[in-house]
Amino acid sequence: MAEGYLKGRIRREDIITTAVGVYAEAGYRASSLREIARRVGITHAGLLYYFPTKEALLAAVLERRDAEDTERERLSVPPGLDALRRLIALAGYNVRHPGIVDVYSRLAAEAVAAEHPAHDYFERHYATARRYVVDSFRVLAARGELREGVDPEFAGLNLVALMDGLQVQWLSNGSAVDLVGALRFYLQDLLTVPFDQGP
Repeated sequence: MAEGYLKGRIRREDIITTAVGVYAEAGYRASSLREIARRVGITHAGLLYYFPTKEALLAAVLERRDAEDTERERLSVPPGLDALRRLIALAGYNVRHPGIVDVYSRLAAEAVAAEHPAHDYFERHYATARRYVVDSFRVLAARGELREGVDPEFAGLNLVALMDGLQVQWLSNGSAVDLVGALRFYLQDLLTVPFDQGP
């Protein structure tokens, strides 16, 4: 039984690894579960045994991508101004990769329902993001780098929401929204120090 469980875990990891590559090749604009299954060397029905829906597989792909990006880009810098600069750098990356923004925005909207396969992923994703950004604003406040009267928690939660909202608007009309500029402006307005090391 333990051997079967291990084989199942290995196969599941193979599917996720392959799916990450297939989605990336397509710029996250399109994907085919049959193509992913073919590359793994299993049937379409076999893939559905591990991931019953495309959304369930996509949530696993996004989670894997998050973990790999954290390691590769060193996104786990300590909370503070450098962490917020990293967030703006991420927004700049997103502008260059609209497919991934589209996937995140669309799937996040669908995953509001608790029964959605990606609901738990987004619940964890946003909880982590909010905690990290709020902690960064608290560090700024402790260092005197946040304007007097600015509430760190409100500022942090608002930044996460602002980034999401701006990305959706940017997807609708990229030329009408300066995603990176708007986020920089929001941050600089709250700071007592220059925000001058962005992308």
